[in-house]
Amino acid sequence: MNFSTTLLLILAFTAANLPFLVERIFFVVKPKSGDKNVAWRLLELVVMYFVVGGIAWLLESKLGDVHKQGWEFYAVNASLFVVFAYPGFVYRYLWRRRGG
Repeated sequence: MNFSTTLLLILAFTAANLPFLVERIFFVVKPKSGDKNVAWRLLELVVMYFVVGGIAWLLESKLGDVHKQGWEFYAVNASLFVVFAYPGFVYRYLWRRRGG
């Protein structure tokens, strides 16, 4: 159980940062303008949240019964996912590069 929790946290951190690190839309299509729009990145972030949630549900179902959760659980998880995405956001939009 400890391994699956650690694996899930690493997966969530990686998935939250991927939209800000990869320039292809949904990791497949290269944008016509060359740079991916912020709206695409946010849409990818939401999709990755649900993908990680699905993987978490699968891991929990392998361990036993899946517990019903209220909206508070999902609100906290969405907030944590956005916090996990912060390093990728800083790298993409706030990092000041010298000479650039």
